[in-house]
Amino acid sequence: MTTAWHALAQLASWPDLTEVRSSCGTGRALGSAGGEIAHFHTERSVDLYLTVRAIRRYEPDLRRSTAIRLVPGSHWVTVRLECESDVNLLMTLMSAALRAHQERPDTPGASPAASPARCNDRLETALAHRESL
Repeated sequence: MTTAWHALAQLASWPDLTEVRSSCGTGRALGSAGGEIAHFHTERSVDLYLTVRAIRRYEPDLRRSTAIRLVPGSHWVTVRLECESDVNLLMTLMSAALRAHQERPDTPGASPAASPARCNDRLETALAHRESL
């Protein structure tokens, strides 16, 4: 079992999370009461809907981590899962994401399901294409 699928199995056992269809059409996803919260795109890459507010709050720490990729303007962070400590980081960030969605969604008065944000899977491809032009 790969690192990402091991992490998915662990997270799917959490009472606030269920496996759902990924709206971006790539890989597998987890949802909470507010909507999709994680997309497992590859065997080593997970996008986590952390919210803009939470990203700002933890940004200095997120930028120091070699396992995290931030995409400008995105509500999601990409976590590279190479080892067990990366899985532990994902678990910690998932707790923060669940708390952020329960306390205050990004869009005032709306849940993530009512105002879905695009994950980083397609955004990274678009940004890389723009940067190469």
